[in-house]
Amino acid sequence: MTVVVVICSVLLVLGAAFAIVRAEKGPSMLDRTVALDVVVATMIVGVALYAAANRRADVVPILVVLSLVGFVGSVTIARFAAVEPEGEGRVRTREEIAAEEAARAAAEEEELAREHEEHHGGGADEEVR
Repeated sequence: MTVVVVICSVLLVLGAAFAIVRAEKGPSMLDRTVALDVVVATMIVGVALYAAANRRADVVPILVVLSLVGFVGSVTIARFAAVEPEGEGRVRTREEIAAEEAARAAAEEEELAREHEEHHGGGADEEVR
């Protein structure tokens, strides 16, 4: 019995670790939502495994609460994702944010240079050069 519990525990930890990696890397909100659902399900199964291994029935309320938290969290995220426009629902990566900031800074510098040329580009009629 102990060997089965250890093997199941190792597999649960691996599944949760992979789900956390997917939640961190996932390019879309759907990927992150599914990964977090997997983490909550893994927690539920871990508590159930503990209850089965130690023959404890008093942890059933914990299982119910974890199930409700997972369900309410998923429904809430799905509701917000359904309301957001197509491009807005996606969480951007660090590289995308850095590229957008660089493009914004370059556009601002170009605009400032253009304004500087407009204000100081031409000389006055009586100006000595």
